[in-house]
Amino acid sequence: MLTTNCLIVDDEPLAHEVLLRYIADIPFLKNVGQCYLATEALTFLHTQAVDLVFLDIHMPKLNGLEFIRTLQQPPLIIITSAHEAYALESFNLEVCDYLLKPFRFDRFLKAVNRAQTQLDFRRQMAVSETKNEGMPSLESSFIYVKSDKKRVKVVLDEILYFESLGNYVKVWGPQKFLLTPRTLISFEEQLPKDSFIRIHKSFIINKKFIHYLEANMIHLSNGKALPIGKNFRHLLIEGL
Repeated sequence: MLTTNCLIVDDEPLAHEVLLRYIADIPFLKNVGQCYLATEALTFLHTQAVDLVFLDIHMPKLNGLEFIRTLQQPPLIIITSAHEAYALESFNLEVCDYLLKPFRFDRFLKAVNRAQTQLDFRRQMAVSETKNEGMPSLESSFIYVKSDKKRVKVVLDEILYFESLGNYVKVWGPQKFLLTPRTLISFEEQLPKDSFIRIHKSFIINKKFIHYLEANMIHLSNGKALPIGKNFRHLLIEGL
């Protein structure tokens, strides 16, 4: 297994001690840096390759959620916070997991394994893109979706839309959906831009099935209506 480079971002020294001890007990994790402010982490990420960030929320100057929003291509992120109230907002930002302090090693390991699964997928996609660079793709008409311990071949042309559910995504077909342990952004990076477009923080749709737009809703040909996020409306209009 490849090494996963980790960064700790937390203003509490005790939190660093706990995370360093836990990281040391997991062979594939390597701590490459410690920051006590999110602003320090912004600089660090420009100088060092990081796969996974353990991120606190309550910090001076720039809090954890604000920090995530500043990143164009964020690494995988596990929130480590003493405040449960920010969990939903964090998952809307597509973090890998949310650890409520104090957390035990077994819960930490579960979060790390979840992040590792996503990281492995990103790496596989990068290798695949490198191999196929400059070559016509024979696989572009379908994708494989991991669901219920199986990898299911799904024809892209038959997918109506993708719906985010935290660390899972519903892949909606004509009659049913597949639930897969991935994030919406991982699909967004994989899907052909001429066929699919993101309309909301929770939805990517197949342009083929758009029936009409009305106010802040988009209506699909199967009768389903989905909301248009205010930050995505102009992209939707430009992409149609």
